[in-house]
Parts: sequence; structure tokens; C-alpha cells
Amino acid sequence: MRTAELKRETKETKVEVSLDLDGMGKHDIVTGMGFLDHMLTHVAVHGLFDLRIRAEGDLDVDPHHTMEDVALVLGSALDAALGDRAGIVRMGSAYVPMDESLGFVAIDFSGRPFAVVDVTWTGTSVGGIPVTLIEHFFSSLAVTARANLHMRVLYGRDDHHKAEALFKALGRALDAAACLDPRRGGLVPSTKGVL
Repeated sequence: MRTAELKRETKETKVEVSLDLDGMGKHDIVTGMGFLDHMLTHVAVHGLFDLRIRAEGDLDVDPHHTMEDVALVLGSALDAALGDRAGIVRMGSAYVPMDESLGFVAIDFSGRPFAVVDVTWTGTSVGGIPVTLIEHFFSSLAVTARANLHMRVLYGRDDHHKAEALFKALGRALDAAACLDPRRGGLVPSTKGVL
């Protein structure tokens, strides 16, 4: 079973994530931020992950701690569900259009965390969330998922559409990279023999 259930509790947040990599896109996501719930729903639906997230945070301060900790726990859940990463495809990518915007995501479950997020935003916030936090979310996710993550909006005008294209593409790329490759015979997809 490629599943994980993780919790993280600090003085600022309490986050619980349940993830099944081989699900059907079932989702139950409540973070206190409607826009983030909407975006993570896209990851589950388009990645075909069963995903449950419950988060409580100091949103009276700002969304930063909650955004960051949800990303950290979700990334850790991906890492745990993948186990030693034996038999997976390992790398995946996806282009996703969202009306006038086009997003691209490439991911490698290499064990070496790094994120590049290339987006030109029109405004300073989207859905009540500063756009800088969206980029920080992806970077935090990459760290605990131990993944190399590259994301780019090639073009677009509406910030909601840009963000949605990226989250949808993330779901598709995660699914492609996490899929089991029957030809690999359960071996770790690396010349080193370990990820």
C-alpha cells in the first residue's frame, strides 16, 4: 500500500494529511483558506490521489505558517508513501492549459530537493493569498518530498488561471512520476541503486 498518514503540530499550526498514491482522486481538504483548498483539490483530482487534509493555523496573523506547513506535511506524505521509490517511473511532466494561461511542471523524485518556480504574476495576491506564498508552497513541498521540481507559467493574464494551471500540472506530473513501471521489476530507478 502506497499510503501515508502524517501530522505536524506547532505553536502556529496543526496539520494532518492522509494520502493514497493509488487512489481515484477522492478529496476532503479543509485548510481555512478556500483558495488553497481549491488548488489542492486539483492536485488530488488530476493526480488521481486520494487526499485528506485538515489544517488549523494562525490565519489571524497571515496565511504564511499554514501554507508552509501544509506544503511540508504534504511533501513528507509523498515521500513516505513512495517508500524507497523502487519501481516508480521517477520523472514526470505535464503541460496544462487553463483558459488563456499555460502551465508546465516537471518533477524528479531524485531524493535531491530543489525548486524553480517561474511565474510573472499580474497582482500581489490571488484568492486572498500573497503570490509569493504560492511559490513558497511549491518550494516547501519539494524539500520534504525530496524532489526536484520545476514549474513555469509560459503565458497568461489572470492570476487565478496561472495558479490553477500550475496546480493541475503538478497533479498530472506527480501522478506520472509516482506511477509504478512494471518493466523496472521493483528496482530503484537510479544508476546509484538508491534515491
